[in-house]
Amino acid sequence: MNELDRLPIPLLEWYRDNARALPWRPAPGSRTLGDPYRVWVSEIMLQQTRVAAVLDYYQRFMAALPTVEALAAVEEDRLMKLWQGLGYYNRARNLRKAAQQITGECGGRFPDTYEGLLALAGVGEYTAGAIASIAFGAPVPAVDGNVLRVVSRITGDEGDIARPETKKRMGSALQAVMPRQDPGDFNQAMMELGAMVCLPNGAPRCEACPAGGFCRARREERTGQLPVKTAQKARRTERRTVYLIFHGDTVALRRRPGRGLLAGLWEYPNQAGGGLEPLTQWGIVPRSVEPVGVGKHVFSHIEWHMGALAVEAAEVSLPEDWVWADQAGLRSTYAVPSAFQSFAKTVEQRLQGE
Repeated sequence: MNELDRLPIPLLEWYRDNARALPWRPAPGSRTLGDPYRVWVSEIMLQQTRVAAVLDYYQRFMAALPTVEALAAVEEDRLMKLWQGLGYYNRARNLRKAAQQITGECGGRFPDTYEGLLALAGVGEYTAGAIASIAFGAPVPAVDGNVLRVVSRITGDEGDIARPETKKRMGSALQAVMPRQDPGDFNQAMMELGAMVCLPNGAPRCEACPAGGFCRARREERTGQLPVKTAQKARRTERRTVYLIFHGDTVALRRRPGRGLLAGLWEYPNQAGGGLEPLTQWGIVPRSVEPVGVGKHVFSHIEWHMGALAVEAAEVSLPEDWVWADQAGLRSTYAVPSAFQSFAKTVEQRLQGE
């Protein structure tokens, strides 16, 4: 018997006693299937994002778009505003595109097979496995970074988890031991174990782990060496100037291009480098200009190091695809990405006349 053969029973017992209560999650041990729409939205939100950060966004999103039909029909600006702060905005666009596939090509019926789920926009192998098992009871593993870390440590596997063949091998090993009557609980328990106990940074909580008695990494004191993963390339750094352009109780926003980084979102005008020349290019006549702070934002492949200038504009005309936004518009209409969160307080104070 290998280590994974011994895992299902203690793992499921641990999960039923320790699982967090989450709004999209069926009660552990109940063998109740999850609602596919709620599970799907949660899994897309949780990509690259922690559970604690998702909860409020999820509740707001579901209150505004409670059904797949509502999501399919929502306007993009409204969708982006609901997603504001979660980042990776193409996830939201793919959600709507997939909802339109379901309401159109699928006749409003959610695909109930792993293969059918994979055909939806933005749904990869992990997400398809999660939905198929949790919402439809299919015995398909859901293998993400958390799960790969858990399997690597329990089995002592030194395969590079960044390589597709390692992921495929570990997925096959999990499928072989997955209990057919509880595939959803099993997948969620693996995710929960990786998120709460078999931690990625710092010391794992081995004393609380249901696999602690047979985990090879613990026994061989290799939890710090596993999993093995190829180091990512260093992000490049870009210095930018952000222009907070005010006129009365409004601030200028421009819409980003429809493709590329932060595609289609509203932003405070900014440019690599600095200086006042961009204001001239944009036709902005400044009454005053002053530095008002710095900020930093880390994307997957680039870091923005930003300095902001507050500009009081003498002229009110703006280039195409720019708008003057008041405080109400910023709160309810225009989705400004969190890359500019460092300057939100400055903008709010200026618009309030402080």
